[in-house]
Amino acid sequence: MRLLTLILCFCCTPLFAQQISGQVIGVSDGDTATILTADRKPVKIRLAQIDAPEKAQAFGERSKQSLSELIYGKNVTVEVETIDRYKRTVGKIIVGGVDANLEQIKRGMAWFYVQYGKDAKYLDAEAKARSAKVGLWSEAAPTPPWEWRRSGKTTIKSNSTQSAPVYKQQSSTTNASSFTCGSKRYCKEMSSCEEAKFYLQQCGATKIDGDGDGVPCEKICR
Repeated sequence: MRLLTLILCFCCTPLFAQQISGQVIGVSDGDTATILTADRKPVKIRLAQIDAPEKAQAFGERSKQSLSELIYGKNVTVEVETIDRYKRTVGKIIVGGVDANLEQIKRGMAWFYVQYGKDAKYLDAEAKARSAKVGLWSEAAPTPPWEWRRSGKTTIKSNSTQSAPVYKQQSSTTNASSFTCGSKRYCKEMSSCEEAKFYLQQCGATKIDGDGDGVPCEKICR
């Protein structure tokens, strides 16, 4: 009986219950990085249980910068959970004893990924970040990245740094760098084409691009 129990326990062990180590050589966004293992093999890592804003969303670039500050150029250990459909290794990145996945949530730079998350402390960390209005939770109604992706806007490009203006100044009175993401979501709320473009590119206001051609509020952006 004991032997049977041991066999069953062994068989029920997750297939990808393993660890890999290496140096982080790239950070793609707030939840994806690449490490170089000891045998010089690059491995793309999708941080488990979290979902960071897409690059074209508000806080997309800041989330990427946050993860870079945490792990770029450092030696890390990845607690592997699985391999996803894109052949990425999904797991928890540990750097200097810190759970980078959890830290991204604490900083307000990622959501708890409700579809795949299972660790209660991640959900608790999100609740605390939301309550403190840190990071992306400083916005009135941030759009979860899984909803953003379903909207079909993943091909929209943004600048390499969120603080820089996405559009050049086109008049003597309007500068895109003066805009900040607020609660505006409709064309009638936009003061100019530049502001509409800023909200589409940086703030996830997809409703102002009804036909999905990348040009918002076409009545004012002709």
